Amino acid sequence: MRSGAVIAVALLSACAAAPIAPPPPDELFQDALFRPASERISAKDVFALSGAMKRYLRQDLAGAMATSGPRQALIDAVSQGQLKLEYDSVRTRSAAEAFEARAGNCLSLVIMTAALAKELGIEVQYHRASIADMWSRDGNIYFLNGHVNLSLGKRYVDPRTLYDAAELMTIDFLPGRELRGLRTEPVEEATIVAMFMNNRAAEALVRGRLDDAYWWVREAMHVGPAFMGAYNTLGVIYMRRGELELAERVFRRVLAQEPGNTRSWANLALVLGKLDRTAEAATAERQLARLEGEAPFHYFHRGLAAMEAGDYRAARALFAQEVSRAPDYHEFHFWLGLAELRLGRVDRARAALELALENSTTPREHDLYAAKLQRLSLLRR
Repeated sequence: MRSGAVIAVALLSACAAAPIAPPPPDELFQDALFRPASERISAKDVFALSGAMKRYLRQDLAGAMATSGPRQALIDAVSQGQLKLEYDSVRTRSAAEAFEARAGNCLSLVIMTAALAKELGIEVQYHRASIADMWSRDGNIYFLNGHVNLSLGKRYVDPRTLYDAAELMTIDFLPGRELRGLRTEPVEEATIVAMFMNNRAAEALVRGRLDDAYWWVREAMHVGPAFMGAYNTLGVIYMRRGELELAERVFRRVLAQEPGNTRSWANLALVLGKLDRTAEAATAERQLARLEGEAPFHYFHRGLAAMEAGDYRAARALFAQEVSRAPDYHEFHFWLGLAELRLGRVDRARAALELALENSTTPREHDLYAAKLQRLSLLRR
């Protein structure tokens, strides 16, 4: 059986373009189980511009806009380092928060850029990118991360009014090496807002703020009812609250719409196991195996067990398998480095830790791996 709940999030972003969907049924919500949210939850805040953003457009960007036009000036500002933006996945930020911090995950930076573009009257289109599954974890909650980017078109006041795809210019916050062959499909702004709220729900859940997580995901489901990732998160919240029958109802609702949704199959198997419905849980596990093959983090957990048993050679081989499946995930490189160090291979350990540092996505991770590298340098000397 799987040991952790699975959530689809947009730390880069995650969603699927879908036709207009009916609102979620009231029977999925149990407001009485949760205290009021401790923070404001409003779709209006996601793209709202701060005074600092308006001053930036009016003052700092004025010269560049006069020279190269609003669209090109904005593209240069966000992609050429003028705003000095940094990638940071610790929290999904609204447009104003990302601008103030000059940092955010890809979803946050897309939202910030879109908010600035719309203030300038520039057409905005959002896209879901088709990329290989990217998994991460926090404790025993596992995240399936996706990706979005955006394209900027003509200003609304331009004399040409017909749509022309050649007029669109795409901004993407993935490194250039990951953009080759990237396929995308359009997604509505309502889904972008739903992804933002689903991320906030997942982040609150990780921090133990279950009530806030519920209200965030509830709003996400109403804003973007076609986004099944939010439904899955609601099911995980019910699991954490101990409301297993409610969780089962939500996961089965997802699977009725998306029979191939591996996150919901994994979570349903967990719920059925907790309900001691062993045969049904095994059936769900078999269906998940048919869809997914080896589970995410499968070799990683076996590697941790090998490390605990002192079998560092086996651990190294298992961590290496995870690195080959997900070469951009920092934690796999980190543990591979620890296994190499236990085997006395200091140079290989350092190389693995350098890759962990390079692929870190939060300041905390960056500082941790930098400190480990420094200690390794002292050990080597």
